[in-house]
Amino acid sequence: MPGPLSGFKVLDFTTMVSGPIATMMLADQGAEVVKIEPPHGEYMRHAGHKHEGMSAGFLSCNRGKRSLSLDVKSAKGLEIVRKLVETTDVLVQNYRPGAIERMGLGEDAVREIRPGIIFVSISGFGEGGPYANQRVYDPVIQALCGLADIQTDRNTGEPRMVRTIIPDKTTSVTAAQAITAALLARERTGEGQHVRLAMLDTMVAYLWPEGSSGMTFVDNEIDPTRGQMGLDLVFKTTDGYITAGAVSDAEWLGMCRALNREDMLEDPRFANPAIRSKHTAERRQFMSDEIAKWSAAELLPRFVANEVPCAPILDRRAVIENEQVVRNGIFEIHDHPVLGKVRQPRPAARFDRTPAEVKAMAPFLGADSVAILGELGYSEDEIGSLGEDGVVRKADSN
Repeated sequence: MPGPLSGFKVLDFTTMVSGPIATMMLADQGAEVVKIEPPHGEYMRHAGHKHEGMSAGFLSCNRGKRSLSLDVKSAKGLEIVRKLVETTDVLVQNYRPGAIERMGLGEDAVREIRPGIIFVSISGFGEGGPYANQRVYDPVIQALCGLADIQTDRNTGEPRMVRTIIPDKTTSVTAAQAITAALLARERTGEGQHVRLAMLDTMVAYLWPEGSSGMTFVDNEIDPTRGQMGLDLVFKTTDGYITAGAVSDAEWLGMCRALNREDMLEDPRFANPAIRSKHTAERRQFMSDEIAKWSAAELLPRFVANEVPCAPILDRRAVIENEQVVRNGIFEIHDHPVLGKVRQPRPAARFDRTPAEVKAMAPFLGADSVAILGELGYSEDEIGSLGEDGVVRKADSN
């Protein structure tokens, strides 16, 4: 059965991570996504671990798309894009503010061709202001949005970065949801619109409910660190690391029972959730000292039996083999004629009537150039001439 976005066409001018993952999610859900790249390809094609000419990072951000490689700065390249726009539902770009307009593909120019198009602009900081034209990478947003502050080392007071690109990927999810909402609005009203989102805006909103909620009430703010879930719930056992936590009274009771420390139920510092939150350091030390006396193999079943949220801390190789991960069928192995067997996580959302699926691996550069140009009405001779002129890059041997 077709995916929920089957029949929608997306023109993808995005690079790196925040935009490509958003459009990949649309592709997994059935949309036809055409990725426009310059003749040399985007940066992610050339970064990180590569196999048979394909970057693992690029593959994992661009599966299910078609690749059209052309020089958009040339008149003939721009003409090709304009023809594509005629049947496009969504155009997504994450250039710095003003760049898409200089290319001749700003919203006004595109909407003259396709009035109902959803035009999506993803940026680091927004379209105006002192930071708007600066280059941006994920750590810059972590620094500005408060995430590095949330990660501050309690012993040294040093801010820390999260070792994965949370702002990039959170922006991807936000963009994909916003695009779907804009398409739904167009179905109801017949009108397209411009969807703008910045990584900074996305992350400030993302962190607020827990990380910054202490500043919710104007003129009655509290130190935001008091409101966040402050315990670093990583504990060393005699045979590895685990996580465990107790928020409710029932969970605290279960933890004390599992640790054979029911005497702590009488400790006034831990009498209820509000009081326990005021004594986080003492509670963290108690948990750490007691958990260190046990093996993970012995303690985790005791926590489970007492309904204490817990889990072993797995390395990334062990994640693949974890029994719950296997039961959920999260990972799929795909056979590719060039790359061999490729492991990818399936789309997380399961649709029982219009299933999302990994339709194909990421395309090699220019893999679909000839086919797409043919669909636009270009003859073989014209396509050959465009290739000779350097306007279009056709597929390599892969």
